[in-house]
Amino acid sequence: MSDAGVVGAVGPEARLTELGIALPEVPAPAGAYVPALISGSLVFTAGQLPFVAGALPAVGKVGASVSPDDAKGYARTAAINALAAARGVLGSLDRVTRVVKVVGFVASDAAFTGQPGVINGASELLGEVFGAAGAHARSAVGVAVLPLDAPVEVELVLEFA
Repeated sequence: MSDAGVVGAVGPEARLTELGIALPEVPAPAGAYVPALISGSLVFTAGQLPFVAGALPAVGKVGASVSPDDAKGYARTAAINALAAARGVLGSLDRVTRVVKVVGFVASDAAFTGQPGVINGASELLGEVFGAAGAHARSAVGVAVLPLDAPVEVELVLEFA
């Protein structure tokens, strides 16, 4: 395995344990898609909502009924769920050599313009888990509404060996 996907001498799986993060079971898709798939040396996850124990911790628009700080935490949770989907097809996140891209969607009040700060919740988690290999390209997009009125949704593209 390449050392690109590790933080120091600790791989992503051990790093999750150190951080006290247990990846959840991946819920069944809500539509005609799969939670993650492999193409070549890349894993693409479907957009993941911030489910905790099968429920959304909040619904609504960021900048209105959901605070930006809370939404940042929900983006972190959505990224954890995306990692669970990736592990589901890879078997272990220790196979990941690079986080390539993060796409974050933020259900935003019309006046809210802080989408990048919200999606930092996902980006910062990936840095904690993957170290330098967690640096990635990213889009943070404000949208009118997300499925189930979720405040955020996150998808990942990961490279693996």
